Amino acid sequence: MKNKIKNLHYGSRRSFVKKSTLASAALISAPMFAESIVNTSVGKKLKIALVGCGGRGSGAAVQALRADDNVELVAMADAFRDRIDKSLKAIQEEIGTKNINVKEKNKFAGFNAYKKAIDMADVIILTTPPGFRPYHFQYAISQDKHVFMEKPLATDSVGVRKVLKTAKLAKEKKLNVVVGLQRHYETKYIELKKMVDNGEIGKIRGGQVYWNGAGVWVNKRKANQSELEYQMRNWYYFNWLCGDHILEQHIHNIDVANWFIGDYPISAQGMGGRQVRNGKDHGEIFDHHFVEFTYSNGAVISSQCRHIPGCMSRIDEVFQGSKGAVEIGKGIITNLEGEAIYRYPRRKDPNPYQVEHDRLFASIRNGDVISDTENGAKSTLTAILGRMATYTGEKISFNQALNSKLQLAPEIISWDNTPPVKPDKNGNYLIPTPGKTKFI
Repeated sequence: MKNKIKNLHYGSRRSFVKKSTLASAALISAPMFAESIVNTSVGKKLKIALVGCGGRGSGAAVQALRADDNVELVAMADAFRDRIDKSLKAIQEEIGTKNINVKEKNKFAGFNAYKKAIDMADVIILTTPPGFRPYHFQYAISQDKHVFMEKPLATDSVGVRKVLKTAKLAKEKKLNVVVGLQRHYETKYIELKKMVDNGEIGKIRGGQVYWNGAGVWVNKRKANQSELEYQMRNWYYFNWLCGDHILEQHIHNIDVANWFIGDYPISAQGMGGRQVRNGKDHGEIFDHHFVEFTYSNGAVISSQCRHIPGCMSRIDEVFQGSKGAVEIGKGIITNLEGEAIYRYPRRKDPNPYQVEHDRLFASIRNGDVISDTENGAKSTLTAILGRMATYTGEKISFNQALNSKLQLAPEIISWDNTPPVKPDKNGNYLIPTPGKTKFI
C-alpha cells in the first residue's frame, strides 16, 4: 500500500460553489429584537402538535419530547381517529406520560383536523403522507409556528412551488423549519462531506446512489371501504399521496448526491416499470427505477431504487472524483489506485433522527433560525424529476420539472371528496407506460 490510512481533520468547510442553500441545517442569524415568536421562547414551555399519527409521526413525537425538558405534547391530528389512539399509546409506552397532555377534546380526526391541532401549539410535527405536506406547511407558517416536517415535501411540482413560496415566508418570519433528511444531521455524512469539500477526492465526476430492498407494507382493500379510505389506508401505492418510492424513500440518497456535489441536476433520463409488484393493491407505482441525473459541471449520478424481494439489497451513496472516491456506507475514501486512505472510525455516533430534533429545539431556545426547506423542496423536485423521466422515457430538464402543470394532489377537505385516481371496472389502476405517458 503506497499511502498509509490516515485520519484527517478539517476545521472549516468550503462554501458550495453554486447553491448556498444546500448547507446542512443552514443557520440564519436572528437578531434578538426581531418580531418573531423566537423571542418569547427562552424559558417558555413549548407546546407540540403532531399532525400525522403513523409510525414515523409517533417516532418523531418521541424524539421531540426528548429534545427539550420544557415541552409538552398537547394535540394530535390524523385523518383516522384509530391512528391517533394507537400513536398516543405507542408514545406513552416509549417514554411514559411525562410531558404528554393530550386531552380527548384535542384529538382531532378528519381532513381539516390539522388546523385545529396547529392552532394549539408552538412547534408542529408534520408526518402525514407527503401529498398533504404543502397544505399543512402553508397553514403552519401562516400561523407563525416552528416546524419539523418529514420528507418528501410534496408529490408534484405544483406542491413544490407552494412549499418554496411558503419557505420564503418562513424566513421572513424567522421561523425554524427542519426537514427529515436526517443524513444532514448524521456525523459520518457531515465528516465525509467536509473531506470532500476540502478536496480529498478532487472534483466529483460521477457517482451511484441506491435504495434497493424488498419493499414495504401493503394494506389490502377491506369490505365497505370507500375508495378514498382505501387509498388513504394504502397510501404508499398512490402517487397523489406518496409520489412513488423513488420519491418517498430514494429521496434520501438523491438528496445526498445534490448535497455532496453542491448543486441540483440540470436534467434526467431513465427507465423503470412494474416487473413483480403488480397486483391490484399495488396501485399505480413502479417497483424499480433507474435514472441518470446530469449536473451542470458534467457529473453524472446513476440512481437506482428497487422494491423486489430476493434481489441485491443496498442503501448507499458512492462518488468518484478526479483524485479518488468515497463510499459512504463503508466510510472509506480511496485514491485513484483504489487504496484506502481514510476509514471512518467505528464508534457510536448520535442518532441523527434525534439530533435533528435536538438542533430544532436548541435553535428555537437560542433565537436562531434553521432553514431546511428550500433544499428539501429542491431535492423533492429532483426525485420527482427522476419519476417523470422513468414514467415517460423522455429526457426532462430540472426547469421543465419545476414548471410542470401536472397536479397529482388536490386539497382533500372531506370524506365526501373523490380521490384523483380511480380503478377500472376490474379494480386495476392506470399504470404509467414509458413511450406513451407524456410529460405535462
